[in-house]
Amino acid sequence: MLSDIEIAQSVKLRPITEVAKEAGLLDEEIEPYGRYKAKIALSALSRLADRPDGKLIYVTAITPTPAGEGKTCTAIGLAQALGRLNKKVMLALREPSLGPTFGVKGGAAGGGYSQVLPMEEINLHFTGDIHAVTAAHNLLAAILDNHIFQGNELNIDPKRILWQRVMDISDRQLRRIVVGLGSPGDGVVHESGFDISVASEIMAILCLASDYADLKERLGRILVAYTYDKKPVYARDLRAVGAMATLLKEALKPNLVQTVEGQPALLHGGPFANIAHGNNSILATKLALKLGDYVITEGGFAADLGAEKFFDIVAPATGLSPSVAVLVASLRAIKFHGGCERGEWSKPNMDALQRGIANLDRHLRNLREVYGLPVVVAVNRFPDDTDEELAWVKEHCLGQGAKAEISRVVAEGGNGGLELAQTVLDVLAEGQGRFKSLYEREKLSIKEKLRLLATEIYGAADVVYTKEADKAIQELEGLGYGKLPVCVAKTQMSLSDDPNLKGAPEGWTLTIREVRVSAGAGFVVALAGTILTMPGLPKVPAAERVDLTDDGRIVGLF
Repeated sequence: MLSDIEIAQSVKLRPITEVAKEAGLLDEEIEPYGRYKAKIALSALSRLADRPDGKLIYVTAITPTPAGEGKTCTAIGLAQALGRLNKKVMLALREPSLGPTFGVKGGAAGGGYSQVLPMEEINLHFTGDIHAVTAAHNLLAAILDNHIFQGNELNIDPKRILWQRVMDISDRQLRRIVVGLGSPGDGVVHESGFDISVASEIMAILCLASDYADLKERLGRILVAYTYDKKPVYARDLRAVGAMATLLKEALKPNLVQTVEGQPALLHGGPFANIAHGNNSILATKLALKLGDYVITEGGFAADLGAEKFFDIVAPATGLSPSVAVLVASLRAIKFHGGCERGEWSKPNMDALQRGIANLDRHLRNLREVYGLPVVVAVNRFPDDTDEELAWVKEHCLGQGAKAEISRVVAEGGNGGLELAQTVLDVLAEGQGRFKSLYEREKLSIKEKLRLLATEIYGAADVVYTKEADKAIQELEGLGYGKLPVCVAKTQMSLSDDPNLKGAPEGWTLTIREVRVSAGAGFVVALAGTILTMPGLPKVPAAERVDLTDDGRIVGLF
């Protein structure tokens, strides 16, 4: 089989204006960025406001291996399969970050014959949205430091500055830094650091804002520091909102691209689900629901991360309601949770499969019993998978009361997802979904919400807090933020906060070490275990395989 980039470069792309017209967009609503990608004017949503929404299909996964589960591939392949069944379908996905593109996973535009294109541009600078988030974030940091340097009218305490800087490259060296070193004219010395851009609160704001007015209001609510007398300081106090919104003007517009088989796909926003809220923009999803009879979206990492955050943060705030969940699993991930080492994943091992299936069962239980969604399990097939083991997993799912299909969309495109697509349509036709969130945010304290998440979704027995986290919760509730939903930043490699605990661990204790508020985004962030908001590169980064040929062709990107 050809590599992902070879497949992507072999496809004859349709002009984006043609894709847009087929999707139901008008010429004046399309702002092309070259021939094969475009921005969509926000006026399209206004024009389509009275059109009924399509059905929302939410794609998530079991806890993945370090290489991922093939969730994005499955979402794209499912869209292509629905297209082959003559359904009007739209995709609404996140944009890839340069961090994983050059780090562990490589690109995030799908794989094989289930990709969104142009793959190279999507995985690199795309339309500049993440760069705009980076610029707006760092502008606020610069304005904040300049305010202190120029006399500090707001009486900001440099030791209580909350707003760090960001960049969209994984660079562990920048996690903790000191700024302002040098002569008196070089600024005020204080500790700072860098997060990855997709963990910026501004990325969350971009994904949750409903229009320009809402964008500005949310930007103004960003809590950046405290004064010497412990009063909060917001971005609006620094008169930074107008300039930040201006930098984000084009970034707020959803991006239109296409699948390998020509279906329209909206890619917009890129928050990670392990350190942020992990879902694409509500503008893109709402637009897709107006344009398509069936809309497929996905959340980052497993169902305890991206899906949970969609169900408990995004959906209650926006009114979005999924009709069905597609839970992606693979033999290699199930074996990984059954104790198999990386080099053993592709080998037959029924014992490991039977041990690791508990992880799938936990996610299945959460989606069905906690969130009230019907679930279709998509078993993502890899070349070395045996028919016997695939049949066992499918039979196990049926025994749990869930329909399951083998997905071959990476190798076969939409044709390899026809059974999955038909089963999803059958489940939708049954209309059994009764979606609900885990908690009512206004009725519970921050700690009550965290305990509910820990025990009901993660399978923990208890939650403990560091002194710093405990103090922060008291301060945030004193400022009126106790009614916000919680966004837990934790490892993606386990249902727990310990990446070494596989399967579906029980009896463990969730440790919350830090709590902060993303007031503009509208949620409280709780950092669990040893999770970091600036990743590092692996020993052999994916960047080492990427190159540019003399004739300008990109190679090694996947």
